[in-house]
Amino acid sequence: MDNQTTINNSNVAIEKTLYETDFYQWALHNANLIRQGRFSEIDLENVAEELEDMGRNNKRELESRLAVLIMHLLKWQYQPKKHSKSWVSTINTQRTDIELLLKNSPSLKHNIEIVIDEMFMTAKKRFEKETGIHKDILPEICPYTFKQLSDYDFWPN
Repeated sequence: MDNQTTINNSNVAIEKTLYETDFYQWALHNANLIRQGRFSEIDLENVAEELEDMGRNNKRELESRLAVLIMHLLKWQYQPKKHSKSWVSTINTQRTDIELLLKNSPSLKHNIEIVIDEMFMTAKKRFEKETGIHKDILPEICPYTFKQLSDYDFWPN
């Protein structure tokens, strides 16, 4: 084994330890290595894993925001006497944050209707727990389209 291989193997061991003990420092260090073009020293496996996690986090954020939005629209529709400024604020905040998320990661729109249908199931459960109204009164599939969910002027009757 030559000296360069020994140094690179040693750097990988340091990287793995740093990854496990100080994630922030590990991230800064690997970003610096990338900027310097020192690719052989990068903790490739963990960098790849973190990149995948970033994508999954964006998807989870979209799912979470859709579930909150749908649940509040259901409350708006099924509890008209309880409308509040707080509900309006929550609905508009979710719409804005979903819009920004999709602007920054447009590929999240792929199969959005399937994601909406999945999050409708989550929203139904939350609706029942929060309102005390049995979820069986709700439709089987999401009554709102992506276009409606994104439309700041859409408020279900």
